Order: sequence, then structure tokens, then C-alpha cells
Amino acid sequence: MDPLYILENLHKVKPAFQPIVSAVKHTVIGYEVLGRIQYKGEWLSLGNFFHDSEVPDDFKAEVDGHLLRLAITKMLESSNKGYLFINRNARQLLIDGGENFLQPLKEFELQGFPMDRIVLEITEHDFDEDFDVLNHLLLYYKTYGIQIAVDHVGAKSSNIDRIRQLRPHILKIDTGIIRSHNPEVFQDIIYTLSVLARRIGARFSYENIEDDHQLSFAWKHGGHYYQGYQLAKPDFGLLSNADLSIDIGAKVKEFTQREKSRISGRLAFTLACEEKVKKQLSHWQGPEKIDSFIEAITCSFHDLSFRIYCCNSDGEQVSSNFRKQHEQWEVDPQAAGSHWAFRPYFLENMMQMKTWNKGRLSETYSDIETGEMIRTFSYPLSDQYFLFIDISYSFISENDFLLF
Repeated sequence: MDPLYILENLHKVKPAFQPIVSAVKHTVIGYEVLGRIQYKGEWLSLGNFFHDSEVPDDFKAEVDGHLLRLAITKMLESSNKGYLFINRNARQLLIDGGENFLQPLKEFELQGFPMDRIVLEITEHDFDEDFDVLNHLLLYYKTYGIQIAVDHVGAKSSNIDRIRQLRPHILKIDTGIIRSHNPEVFQDIIYTLSVLARRIGARFSYENIEDDHQLSFAWKHGGHYYQGYQLAKPDFGLLSNADLSIDIGAKVKEFTQREKSRISGRLAFTLACEEKVKKQLSHWQGPEKIDSFIEAITCSFHDLSFRIYCCNSDGEQVSSNFRKQHEQWEVDPQAAGSHWAFRPYFLENMMQMKTWNKGRLSETYSDIETGEMIRTFSYPLSDQYFLFIDISYSFISENDFLLF
């Protein structure tokens, strides 16, 4: 569609509102504003217009300003107290030092629409622009109470430092990545972003949710807000909780029960492993005969483990590696003397085992030797020596409660 046609027919352009749902209250807390134009009896998306790099930025700014005015006017007329999520690209914002975006918001604030109800969405791609200038402008907007959201987070891992510097209020994640990435890869992306979010105090907003799997993922991985066709499609009206396509509360209850069952399974598995070790403790005769002790317990863990070894409280391995190969346990004495205290959480986990005298089951992680996703069960043989039993990927994959 010719961009000039759109500018000449702004009376046919109006905002559509896609509800954004809170994970805390399961209610609609705001709306993302999307542009629509009436053309030959149909309402068409303006997405191509805004994403076309050849369309002048001042054209986009004019249409965006028109949509913003209509959207806030509708919110005021309906006495809706929700947030408005507004999309802008960096070049538009920087046209006149950012005043083109800010001025109408100042006018509407006088009419009773405070700026702290505005969430300004910029994409991670915008960081390719003059970041320092953009960063100062967004900091300036923050002084007015405007919240900043970074859209399509994770698209460029090199931007992590810039996101940290910007310290946005919200990180928006496209759940469509679940469909296009290996699940384990996406897990790693989300883990990295979750660490970043905790450091800067940002909330996760998951968008483009289209099925239960994506909604469950968003719920399980710290999603503060949900958005997508499964919940509600964009509408010219301000949809309420009653208009949502699904009962969020019922879905979350289902997810909660499923996750509780998985946690219960992991706890039961941990206790079962602990009991197996306890039954063999009569064979424990100290570190001098540690290999004999491990050999005695391999039969108890034959079906679930592929490697067993023992370390002292400083993280130094005091035993050989007992490694299962083709259903037979092989002994590698050269592994003794290896040091593992440098691994994340290693010393903390040992100190907890020592303090509580209980076994622990690790999170899933990628094994350095095999590259497979595994877990490790560890148990304190004494206050100075600790047993480590690596759970094989094949066993984990056969037991859903051990996955992720």
C-alpha cells in the first residue's frame, strides 16, 4: 500500500487494542496499540508500513501520533485505567529530540491520563542506532514516569550490556522462538535473560502466545505479563477480563498442579537415591578405601547413573571415576586429584549437604564430557567427603519429572 495513501486517509486509520494479562491477578492490565486501516471494505494491519525501512520516519511519526491520540482518547472516554503499550523505533523518537512523542502525552496528562500509564516499546534492533543518544532520551522519558520495554529481547546476545545500561522496566520475549529453536537453546536464552532481569529489576512479558505450551512456558519461566492470540486477538474495543478466550486462572491452576507433581517426583527420587546410599554406608571405611565403597554401590545405581565419584570438602576428587560403558562399570584412577570447586554452586552445595546432612539433586546442566543434559545426585558420606552420582540423559528423558 502506498504510504502517501495512508497519510492522505488518516480518517480511515484507527487503533486496535491487544489485551495484556497479568500473571499476578490473571486480569487485563493494559493494551498494546496496533494500527489498522480500512481499505476496500477490510481492516488491514499497518505492520508492513511501520516495518518498511523505505517509508520516511516522519510519515511513520505522523501516523503513530494519530493512533496515540485516538487510543488515549478512547481510554479516557471509557474511564479505563490500564496501561498503553506504544511501539516506536529509535529514528522516529530522535527526529526532533523526542519532543514529537512527548508533547501529546503532556497534553493528555492535563486531561487526566498520567504518563506512568505509558509503556514505550523499542526493539532490540534499535540499539544499532546511536545508542548513547537513544539512552539519554529514554532516561529523559523515565523522569516523566514513562515505562520502557525492550521488544524482541534475545535477538542479539551482543546487546545484553546495552540492555543492562538502559535498565528497562520490561523485557518482552517472543514465544514464537519456542517453535523455531531447539528447546534446550531457548532454555539457555531465557536463563541468561532471567539473570539479567533480576540484576536490573525488569519484568518479563511474553508475547505471541498461541497455545497452551507457550502459555505454560511463559508461566514457568517468570512471565509477569502474557499476550497473544490464545488470550485475545486485537480488537477496536477495550476488551475486559470476561472477553478473554480462555480462563487464565484455570490454566494456571492446571500448570501449578502439573509442576507440583513434577517437584514431588523429584523429591521422591532424591529420597530414594538417599536411601540407596544409606543402605550401603556400612561399606564406608573412609577415603582410603573409597573405590571399594563406590564399587559396592554401582549395582544400586546401575539403571540410572553413568558416572560415580567422590570429592573432599575442598572440591578435590579423592576417588577414581567409575564410568559405565556398554553396561559395564570401568574404573579410571587418573581422575583422582581433579579439582572441581571452581564449578558454580559446587562449594555452596557441599556446605548445605554438610549442614543439613541430606542429599541434593542438581538442576539439569550440560555435562562437559558427553555434552548431554544431566543431573547429579550428591550425598555427604561424612562432614569431609561427598559422593557424586551423575544421572544419565537416557534415564532423565524417560522420567518427565526430571526434565528441565
